[in-house]
Amino acid sequence: MEEYIGLDVSMKETAVSIRREGERVWRGKCASDPRIIAELIRKRAPAAKRVVFETGPLSVWFYHALQEEGLPAICIDARHAKAALEMAANKTDANDADGLAHLAEVGFFREVRVKGYDSMLTRTLVAARTRLVRITTELSNQIRGIMKTFGLVVPAGKGTTFEKNVRRLLV
Repeated sequence: MEEYIGLDVSMKETAVSIRREGERVWRGKCASDPRIIAELIRKRAPAAKRVVFETGPLSVWFYHALQEEGLPAICIDARHAKAALEMAANKTDANDADGLAHLAEVGFFREVRVKGYDSMLTRTLVAARTRLVRITTELSNQIRGIMKTFGLVVPAGKGTTFEKNVRRLLV
């Protein structure tokens, strides 16, 4: 018998729902750690056909970690899932997990392509570096502006040259 799992992932806890043959067979919560969730799924749903969760801040990590654990992880479009899940009377994490498990069972979902872990790591590093450069520029400009107020014009320069110019003017 095939089993379908819905995960409503949040930062601390993940609501889990398991369906088999159109019926919910188990529902609960556990820590939002893919290894713990994989262990729970292997114990409660050894014949898992689909493990479905929505896009979100943890979805890349969950997707790759669950795949490494040998589970059929599927990340679905949160906006598409939201439209289907809004029909539920009570909006709770547990009911969302039930709804996701039901979507997994009937196949009514839009799968999202999750980028490779290496490309996400590279993208994250580039974005972090870009942000740091922007912050450095903003701080330098702020210091220049404040010093101009007092008639201290900082000559052009970056990094240690900028720092030396500022210190020289302040002493």
